[in-house]
Amino acid sequence: MTTTTRPRAAAAAFLLLALLASAAVATATAAAGRDHGQPASVYMVMVRPPAQGVDCEAYQMHILATALGSEARAKAALVYSYKTVVSGFAAKLTPAQVAAVQKHPDVLQALPDVKYTLQGDSNHLN
Repeated sequence: MTTTTRPRAAAAAFLLLALLASAAVATATAAAGRDHGQPASVYMVMVRPPAQGVDCEAYQMHILATALGSEARAKAALVYSYKTVVSGFAAKLTPAQVAAVQKHPDVLQALPDVKYTLQGDSNHLN
């Protein structure tokens, strides 16, 4: 692969993972209730990759548990853990919890999960 196709392939893989996370959210049961009346939404949290040899899921769980105050809350909020193409996780968080997660030094960004749907165009059927 050339240098210009690698970023495109990585972006395509990330978008595929985002769509898979949306599907996982649709089938997931309730994760982390409410925080002071604020509704929880799913966020995709990208983090720095762990050091070589470190368990990726344990590393991500530690980041989430630090922000939420306990491992039990982190386990309840976690929707999916990304470890192949990107380092991060999807979690059901309130706005206050997202703010706490973003303060962790290993968190690169936290974005609301977006569900994409395909829309047909009946004009092209003729």
